[in-house]
Amino acid sequence: MPLPCLSEWLNTYCKTRSNTIQTQTNPTPTATFWQRHWSKLIALVFWLALLGSYFWYTRQNDLTLADSAKSIADLPTGSLFGPLLYILIYAIRPLLFFPATILTLLGGFLFGPLGVLYTIIGSNASAMVSFGIGWFFGEDVLDNAEDAGTIQQYTKRLRENSFETVLIMRLIFLPYDLVNYASGFLKINWRAFLLATAVGSIPGTVSFVLFGASFGTLDELLTGDVQLNPATIIASVVIIGLSLVLSRIIKKREAAAQ
Repeated sequence: MPLPCLSEWLNTYCKTRSNTIQTQTNPTPTATFWQRHWSKLIALVFWLALLGSYFWYTRQNDLTLADSAKSIADLPTGSLFGPLLYILIYAIRPLLFFPATILTLLGGFLFGPLGVLYTIIGSNASAMVSFGIGWFFGEDVLDNAEDAGTIQQYTKRLRENSFETVLIMRLIFLPYDLVNYASGFLKINWRAFLLATAVGSIPGTVSFVLFGASFGTLDELLTGDVQLNPATIIASVVIIGLSLVLSRIIKKREAAAQ
């Protein structure tokens, strides 16, 4: 090897070696758990405080779930902005773990057929709230579950075919919040999630609102003095059946396409 080339090679080697030793001597400091997750911990504390306040209030006032539902129902009916208030209550419902089914039924009690529109808007807002919670708190959830074959199978499917999978889960009436949180945990495309939720929730929303409207007033329901409307009950059951059939058709078409 010519002498100039040997000298350049030695200089390069010495610089590389010096940088390696310096890196090993002064490693990059690792961020602490608090530094990496401080914002999530603060949000979690706020969420728990809100949830605790809700349960403390119901306990202090001896409120049952029926009493809470009646209190929520009294707010929209006693205000000129009842529909907006109903939508807002529906949107923040996931923060308090209040059952979505009860609010959907209340939509039929309070607003009749218009309750379908208000409930669809509120349920989609609610879905995005719980989706955002899952996205914020669910970093890397299920990513390392290599041994959980079934979980990984649905995880991969939900990420690769977000719209179709969420749509089918809505049409077969899987637990509403479970789908929302799982979609957020897996960080699927939020546009596909929102569109699938908006479309897939229509049959269930219409069915439950009609079912709620068929029972008469809320007071009659809570006291057990109920007179059912057979026509709305039949319409509700038919819509549920059509939703299940549609989910099967979509699933078969998806399988055929793959």
